[in-house]
Amino acid sequence: MAFYATQRRVKEIGIRKVNGATVTDLLLLLSKDVVIWIAISFPLASLLSYLFLHDWLKGFVVKTPLSGWIFMLAGLSAFLVALLTVGYQTWKTATTNPVESLKTE
Repeated sequence: MAFYATQRRVKEIGIRKVNGATVTDLLLLLSKDVVIWIAISFPLASLLSYLFLHDWLKGFVVKTPLSGWIFMLAGLSAFLVALLTVGYQTWKTATTNPVESLKTE
């Protein structure tokens, strides 16, 4: 998905780069979309998984509590993996010569 998002906006990145945008500006621009999707999906996924796991764990003889830190750790790891992936793809696209991306236009 990160590759698709950056390839879809290669010409935009090239134009922004020609107009003086730094790599940091481009990283923030493309990472913003991913952060919004994670912020929307994480609470929904946490709620659904908590409800499913709570009902599933009721069926066992030995009871174990569900802790909130497990969900926070999963959300943090998903957030970091997404940002690293998007950051790498954006950095790779942003450090290319803008003439290469604008040549085909």
